[in-house]
Amino acid sequence: MTEYGRGAGSEPWHPQDPLYGDGGWEGQQAHTGHQPAYGGQQQHYPQQPHTQGQGDWGQGGQHYEQNQQHPGYDQQQHSGYDEQQQTGYDQRQYYGGHEQQQPYQQGGWDGTGGHQQMPYAPDPGDPYGQQSAGYGGEQPDFYQTPDAYPPPEPPARRRAEPEPQTDWDPGPDQGEHAFFAGGDDEDDEGTGDEPEGRRGRGERRGKGGGAKGKKRRNGCACLVVVLVFGGGIGGAGYFGYQFYKERFSAAPDYAGSGNGQQVTVVIPKGAGGWEIGRKLSEAGVVKSAAAFVSALEADPDGKSLQDGVYTLQKEMSAASAVDLMLSPKSRSNLIIAEGLRNTAVYSLIDKRLGVSAGTTAAVAKKEYKSLGLPAWALNHPNLKDPLEGFLYPSSYAVAKGQEPKAVLKDMVSQATAKYEELGLEQKAEDLGLDGPWQLLTVASLVQAEGTSHDDFRKMAEVVYNRLKPGNPETYGALEFDSTYNYVKNQSKLDLSIAELRRYDNPYNTYYVKGLPPGPIDNPGEEALKGALDPTHDGWYYFISMDGKTSKFSRTFAEHDKLVKQWNKSRGN
Repeated sequence: MTEYGRGAGSEPWHPQDPLYGDGGWEGQQAHTGHQPAYGGQQQHYPQQPHTQGQGDWGQGGQHYEQNQQHPGYDQQQHSGYDEQQQTGYDQRQYYGGHEQQQPYQQGGWDGTGGHQQMPYAPDPGDPYGQQSAGYGGEQPDFYQTPDAYPPPEPPARRRAEPEPQTDWDPGPDQGEHAFFAGGDDEDDEGTGDEPEGRRGRGERRGKGGGAKGKKRRNGCACLVVVLVFGGGIGGAGYFGYQFYKERFSAAPDYAGSGNGQQVTVVIPKGAGGWEIGRKLSEAGVVKSAAAFVSALEADPDGKSLQDGVYTLQKEMSAASAVDLMLSPKSRSNLIIAEGLRNTAVYSLIDKRLGVSAGTTAAVAKKEYKSLGLPAWALNHPNLKDPLEGFLYPSSYAVAKGQEPKAVLKDMVSQATAKYEELGLEQKAEDLGLDGPWQLLTVASLVQAEGTSHDDFRKMAEVVYNRLKPGNPETYGALEFDSTYNYVKNQSKLDLSIAELRRYDNPYNTYYVKGLPPGPIDNPGEEALKGALDPTHDGWYYFISMDGKTSKFSRTFAEHDKLVKQWNKSRGN
């Protein structure tokens, strides 16, 4: 009798058996052919012939076989039983977990002290009856292992063996890599020098290499996200600190009025205090934009600071830089005077940019359509220069390094804005003109012939009166010397009438009636306003006696008296 049930055939009861001395069921012992099988189920054994004297009932009803039929039972069988009860069945009968076939002998004991094996049919209720053979056939030994106690479960019910813990084990999350471990595959597979548990786990992890690779990739992706967000936060923090330092911390500043090293700074139109301060700081004029803004706001005239080109010194205090910029001495803008012809403007631009003479004029001739002219200023015939009248008189920030096209575009843009502001396009028809182009041409004539701002309105009336075809004085002819000088690119005063009337050119108003093909200069704001709002006093003639002021008359007789006075003053 073992702890797992009664064995095959009749066996002695060991004194330590808990059922030792039991009289069986109702005082009788169960038949040997119906003893309980392993796990409490009954086993069916073939009946052995019972012989008289072979055995009798022992103490407590236990049946024993005669020792004379099985000599050496007490010495060998008993001890063999004890050993089998502790370690499983005799290992001599097994190899590799399978029972070795023994020759079957009809009978009980083989006379050597060992019990003869008896074949039996597997019991359907036996949990191990699923094996391919019954007792005595080849089947795995579930008791020849260290799991023999406590009783093992069937293979289908066995759970996975728990993972052994070692000193180096990272903890419950054994399958996870450390977040920044970055280990390679060889580390996961294990080596011969590692503990057995580590090798076993590495082998198992190797089978799930996809999960391991995914975890490593997930770790890398997390690292990239951390770096990106960390860099963004760091950049935002840096610029935030710079913003705070610029506006709220004590502004760094130089002392004194400069180190003597001159530098030119171009301030664009519409620039505010912070933009100007940054440009000065980049040029080395002031130490910080904040210091400049503070000094500019403290100066009562700070708001009058204009755009342009300034000649300053490096390492100036903010206050001294503001003082110098508010003084005309620092201004080095390109100044375009009222009434200048384009030829003169081109020459000034060439000199300021440091390019060869004629460079800007060539760009203007080639690129004039792409400089921003309004639609009404394009496609006019017989023009000497399509840009004439659009290089608006003003102050421009022009310095070496700029392109001529950029300078011209800035001038055209300013002229266009001014003409739109004054309403040339809307008011031309009210003045009897064909459009803003003719109004601009009138303004250029007013600018060329007028000698002061006071007489621009009178000069404009002269133009409008002479343009009338039926006027009794000129009969539609302008007869302005300035138009002849323009086409000749000169500025002479003593011109003979005979010479003027012989020169055949669309711009020669002595030869052709009406307005010239286009403007003859770049009129300023006062001349434009005079052309827009002429007087109505009946003026037809004018003459400058001193080159500074003009005298006007309504008839040719009045005008002739003035001409004789002028000639007399010159000794003619």
